[in-house]
Amino acid sequence: MLVAAKFSKETYLYWYELMQLIRQFELMAEEKYKMEGKIRGFFHAYVGQEAIAAGCMTATRPDDMFITAYRDHGLAIAKGVSVNSCMAELYGKATGCAKGKGGSMHFFSKECNFYGGHGIVGAQIGTGAGLAFAEKYRGSDNVVLAYFGDGAARQGMLHETFNLAMLWKLPVIFICENNNYAMGTSVERTSNVIDIYKLADAYEMPADTIDGMSAEAVHDGVARAVKRAREHGGPTLLEIKTYRYKGHSISDPQKYRTKEEVDEYKGKDPIQQVLKTILDHQFATREEINAINQRVDGFVEESVKFAEASPWPDDSEVLKDVYIDPHYPFIVD
Repeated sequence: MLVAAKFSKETYLYWYELMQLIRQFELMAEEKYKMEGKIRGFFHAYVGQEAIAAGCMTATRPDDMFITAYRDHGLAIAKGVSVNSCMAELYGKATGCAKGKGGSMHFFSKECNFYGGHGIVGAQIGTGAGLAFAEKYRGSDNVVLAYFGDGAARQGMLHETFNLAMLWKLPVIFICENNNYAMGTSVERTSNVIDIYKLADAYEMPADTIDGMSAEAVHDGVARAVKRAREHGGPTLLEIKTYRYKGHSISDPQKYRTKEEVDEYKGKDPIQQVLKTILDHQFATREEINAINQRVDGFVEESVKFAEASPWPDDSEVLKDVYIDPHYPFIVD
């Protein structure tokens, strides 16, 4: 017997198209990096982790803020940063979301409430709490989602931030995207505490562990935490267990894990899970799914054309957004 779908037709179709857009963007960018040399520098793919971005989007509002580490492409696209400006940023072009200065690790869009893309491991945890402090100070009910990897869970910044976030009851949700490996080092080799959500216990912070291969599970877990934060209940730690199909970065030979392990997780692919629900409940026909796929491919192909046609940053831009006049009058609103 077919079990009733947990969410609406529109939600599943939104999830499917968003996850496909993220994945196809990443695969195209990888091709431009490895095969054509059009993209240089660091590159950390989000392939396999798309359900986190999808579930978080339906559990939050546009005014809520995301801040993350350097595996940032998927979350930036989810928050509405155009694939054109994302691809241009990877190319180092002036039309990129960080003016071509940030590259893969430092996507940014204040307009979309996407605050990075941070290369320093764990730095975004404290910055995310700072954003949440600002929202509380202003009296808004906006929530900040601060993402980090399992490796960053070992940073001192996390513990200092957890302490103050609970003390001040900040509207921040700490999301550990636990993809099993900090670069090439497994969680089991870095700490005696392998259930990362338990780190919240020391601060009496609410915490939960979530299946990161399921958009439904991510939505439910994040929605609970968001509700608590909006109602002035303070922060939550969510350990979302996911898996990256690609290496830590584009140059990672992945000798620390087996092909069988990767294939096992690919059998739980989040996009295929959502697609199965769509087809089983007749939310869309195969022809309609193909139309979505073609639309996504069109967006991605257009992003490449846009990036390649875009100008390089002018030499005069080299110090802009880096240094300021120390006498510049700061304005506090």
